[in-house]
Amino acid sequence: MKEAILIVHVFAALGLVGLVLLQQGRGADMGAAFGSGASQTLFGASGSATFLSRITKIFALVFFCTSLLLTYWYTHMSTPKSVTELDALQQPAPAPQVPSTPPSLPPANPVPEVPK
Repeated sequence: MKEAILIVHVFAALGLVGLVLLQQGRGADMGAAFGSGASQTLFGASGSATFLSRITKIFALVFFCTSLLLTYWYTHMSTPKSVTELDALQQPAPAPQVPSTPPSLPPANPVPEVPK
């Protein structure tokens, strides 16, 4: 399920970038007012601006929702991946039992005398 949402998120991001690049800037309206190709547009003089802005808003909404959903899933429903997170989840090993009496040492060997 996460992978499907991630794929939708990537396509929404790419579509959003493409739609923003397709839109004309606000300064281009002045040129269209003097007859520089306003009748040559596919959607009419103002149809493309409203159509592209609506589609851009839809893509932005999808991108925003998938961002929030993926953030929630990957922070709250994932297993820890780092060593410190795994170490914090593991129970510490029990301490070894120390004997109550110290171990006895072997008898000391006297140093043999060297004959003269």
